[in-house]
Amino acid sequence: MRQAAARGVFPGAVLLVALGGRVLVHRAYGVTDFESGRAVTAATVFDLASLTKPLATALCLLRLAEQKRVAIARPLSRFLPAFGGGDKADVTLAHLLRHTAGLPDHRPFFRALVSLPAGERAAALEERIRREPLLFPPGARTLYSDLGFMLLGRVVEAVTGRPLDQAAAELVYRPLGLEEGIFFLPAAAPRPARSFAATERCPFRGRLLCAEVHDENAWALGGVAGHAGLFGTAAGVFGLLEELRRARQGRGRLFSAAAAAAFLRPRTAGGRALGFDVPQEPDPSCGRGFSPQSVGHLGFTGTSFWLDLERGLAVVLLTNRVHPSRENLLIRAFRPALHQAVVRALGGGPPARPRA
Repeated sequence: MRQAAARGVFPGAVLLVALGGRVLVHRAYGVTDFESGRAVTAATVFDLASLTKPLATALCLLRLAEQKRVAIARPLSRFLPAFGGGDKADVTLAHLLRHTAGLPDHRPFFRALVSLPAGERAAALEERIRREPLLFPPGARTLYSDLGFMLLGRVVEAVTGRPLDQAAAELVYRPLGLEEGIFFLPAAAPRPARSFAATERCPFRGRLLCAEVHDENAWALGGVAGHAGLFGTAAGVFGLLEELRRARQGRGRLFSAAAAAAFLRPRTAGGRALGFDVPQEPDPSCGRGFSPQSVGHLGFTGTSFWLDLERGLAVVLLTNRVHPSRENLLIRAFRPALHQAVVRALGGGPPARPRA
């Protein structure tokens, strides 16, 4: 990790490794930003980017499913009636969670949204997604999509009657005692006196981003969205992974073993779990050392987690690799190498490959 910081893979990072719920490594490296040169600490808060998808939106829906307030097989239109006609009439929450709805991966909605009053932007975004033609029929194949999770965030809000940040805190983070370690930062809220890792010097906003969401679409929505906007520490992320690990064993505080298994198991070979990624061939981002019973996710800012449910191994890697520019892509090769090194250090190796 120190060598990676010196080579410019990232300015700063926190690595947490745990096995069977016991933290083995929790170390900080590098600096929060180049201008101040402040050292990253284990308590530094990172912009988690797309970790929002599994750790906020999907977990909220898992909790609501446990409470019988949603059923993921239901059509999206059951919760957002505007989607009841046209090519999206058959899209279900499960399609959106698995990225099989047929929606595009990304659209720069923020460019149009910023010209609207803040209170009108969420509804305008929903309408823009409604007008986006599907790229393939729901369920036909997989295409990772920010747009689908934008809609799922709106579903959580429709069901709970709360903004997504409040719903996530009430449903998941506060009951687990994690509200100090994982949270949204609404644009209108005061900034907590914490150590934050800076991200990009944003050309669109004309400033260095720190304690402000990096994702432009989430920023245009006031910092809170179903696809991005979550901030947290490595310990906060681990707290959620530990709940999932314990839930799979029937010892969860919030989630049952059956519900956790349903969300964390891919439906088809090569597919995704509900809100979570699984090791994908030919080059899984967790390297070759994690078992097929693993779930994880990556964040654009340089964040990731992987949880091997078979071994009880959790690896949380939080970096600010986009500081000062998103053009730094060195983490793509570093991340799988790191995970393989962790497995080797613990005396493991790549799981046996199935014979042809």
